[in-house]
Amino acid sequence: MKIRQLIGILSFTVTILAFVSCEKYELVEPEPVTDNLVFDVNGVKFTMVKIKEGTFRMGNEGYLFDVVEDETPSHNVFLNTFYIGETEVTQELWEAVMGYNPSALTGDEKQQSPVESVSWNDCQTFIDSLNAITGRVFSLPTEAQWEYAARGGNKLNDYTFSGSDNIQKVGWYNDNTAAPRTVKGKEPNKVELYDMTGNVAEWCNDWYGLYSGSYQENPTGHPSGTKRVVRGGGWTSVEADCRNTARSSQTPDYKNSAIGFRLALVEVE
Repeated sequence: MKIRQLIGILSFTVTILAFVSCEKYELVEPEPVTDNLVFDVNGVKFTMVKIKEGTFRMGNEGYLFDVVEDETPSHNVFLNTFYIGETEVTQELWEAVMGYNPSALTGDEKQQSPVESVSWNDCQTFIDSLNAITGRVFSLPTEAQWEYAARGGNKLNDYTFSGSDNIQKVGWYNDNTAAPRTVKGKEPNKVELYDMTGNVAEWCNDWYGLYSGSYQENPTGHPSGTKRVVRGGGWTSVEADCRNTARSSQTPDYKNSAIGFRLALVEVE
């Protein structure tokens, strides 16, 4: 007697629903081909891209435009694996978490544009609310995390901008736009991050200060200061200020329509 074996394919989807502080939160499990995390907060989805650990040379080595003093000395930095927002936080996501839109440039068509006119302090309030909803520990990226991700993580390259030497391919800045644009309007970099160059500049977690030339592991910047780091350049920036290594800073209460932010997340294994 013949025995036939039947082989079936089992597929499953895991959905986690949580209700915290009367807010709806859903973690949508990623497709098997990616390690990224997809979250759903009150019907608004956003993706956190996994950036694998590695060592890179942070700062300006002298071949990316002119050397600017606060971009030197270049130094080796090791970072553990972390996640960073695929895009800048959008107006839609801010409103889903906070219930209002602080942006200066708003309207129905702007919901997929980055939120702007938010101070570093405002970002902390948003992150506290998001963490209460999700039970996760989101934050602003450190300056080192930001530059490593902009350069392509462990797929590191020496592009001047995030994903290209040609800013027109990857960024909105003062020569090609007169306002922030919908996210994902330009090409992504090597790790599928959008708008690291231009659109809106992005707050980092660190206090601003001059670099040390020493090797560092998971640096978090200076222990104190008067200004917080801003990276990436925005729609009002000139080309040179949108470079991967370019640095700027503002007081934590400062806000304008050319500054927004993206999220970071460190998962405990």
